[in-house]
Amino acid sequence: MGIFFNFTSFLSNLNTEIVWLIYFFVCFTSILIFLKIFGYVGLYIYTAIAVVVANIQVLKLVDFFYSPEPVALGTILFASTFLCTDILSEYFDKKKAKKNILIGFVSFLFVTILMLFTIGFKPAEEDFIQESIVNIFTPMPRFFIASMIAFIVSQYFDVWFYNILKKYTKNKNLWLRNNLSTVTSSLIDNSVFSLLAWIVLNPNPETFYNVIMIYIFGTYLLRIFIAFLDTPFLYLAKLLILKNSNG
Repeated sequence: MGIFFNFTSFLSNLNTEIVWLIYFFVCFTSILIFLKIFGYVGLYIYTAIAVVVANIQVLKLVDFFYSPEPVALGTILFASTFLCTDILSEYFDKKKAKKNILIGFVSFLFVTILMLFTIGFKPAEEDFIQESIVNIFTPMPRFFIASMIAFIVSQYFDVWFYNILKKYTKNKNLWLRNNLSTVTSSLIDNSVFSLLAWIVLNPNPETFYNVIMIYIFGTYLLRIFIAFLDTPFLYLAKLLILKNSNG
């Protein structure tokens, strides 16, 4: 417990943007590690974990220098799943990329069902964690529905658009199709989730202006930044795949 406490205390004393960059490299480097150890199946494993954890992270708000409003976490993990589908589309095939999307969706759904059963067990009088579990794993229905619809729509679009770009660029300009597909898909993901969660399914809808300026473009700036940063990892993935195949 001491090691974990010291580590989290160390991070909390750092500048938020520095922690964000460290976390980015941890997540995206982990994709390459999973790919190296498990092959393309490792991308399935990573995506399943990332989707579940990202949907927990969005409950936490942090302050970033560029936004006057607190920003929900989860952006890095959600964005990293697009890199997984791009790697699968680029170096394997479209079917594996689509399977990765379904694995991510089913993983989050299954974890949610399991935790609802966990919450449903009557706690002992000495139990002190029930309330914390309830707060984390009893998602508001509109957020759950909005998140799952946004994930499916944006991810399937990403696979389709990436392969369209791959065809028309004749397998050249990898950096271009990676950035175009990720930036476009991220906008769809942000837009679908925000419009559903804050307007369509919200009993007290936010104004359209607030949704666009705060919830869509507020995190979309980070998504664009991540799209540019993740490009080297797509090239590095090729080296790992070639080494695995030669090994």
